[in-house]
Amino acid sequence: MTCRLISRAATHPGAVRPRNEDAVLDRPEIGLWVVADGAGGHGAGDVASAAVVAALRAIPDGLSAAELLAQVRLRLAAVHQELQEEAARRGPGRILASTVVVMLARGEHFAMLWAGDSRGYLLRGGALSRITRDHSLVQELVDQGSLREEDAESHPQANVITRAVGAGAVLELDKVSGRIAPGDRFLLCTDGLFKTMSEPEIAAMLAAGADAAAIVAEAVGRGARDNVSAIAVECGA
Repeated sequence: MTCRLISRAATHPGAVRPRNEDAVLDRPEIGLWVVADGAGGHGAGDVASAAVVAALRAIPDGLSAAELLAQVRLRLAAVHQELQEEAARRGPGRILASTVVVMLARGEHFAMLWAGDSRGYLLRGGALSRITRDHSLVQELVDQGSLREEDAESHPQANVITRAVGAGAVLELDKVSGRIAPGDRFLLCTDGLFKTMSEPEIAAMLAAGADAAAIVAEAVGRGARDNVSAIAVECGA
């Protein structure tokens, strides 16, 4: 059964930061959703995340699922190169980079691609599962067994990512794919959300039917210290 995918995106600077270095893209008409979180400081982060979103916004309509996936990969690789070249022009040691999480959907199938610690979740049957796995220093420590999962967010190096568009010699994207079931609710978000609200709290809001704007507003109301962005995608009737 193919469902109608209903989506809404929201982004906010948060309760502390004056500048929003996140960017979102909501293209339900072609089955493409993107959340990006820029890094680099001094206004470079918003340049990086905006470049990611602009490249994917320019993908034309009418592509097959395979063509859409290929375009996402090609365009992110091109942005990766462009950001590195721009950083080099700005001077030694400069970084322009952005995390990215992309969701693609066509028919009964979805795929997520990502680099960094922006996340993709799925709420199915009332249970929330994390589809993505952070490319971060603390996730590596958790995987090695030297850090408990519950201590990761409070770790002093919790903001250190190990992959991003614009960082590293080659862009490495992880990918997970699966089938979409009626009633599924997907959530793409930046770390400003899950570092402010726990996963059970996020799950409860999704289960209650809250859209991305309501979830982002809740995080900002709780004093989010980082930019907060989210896209909720629902498999409706």
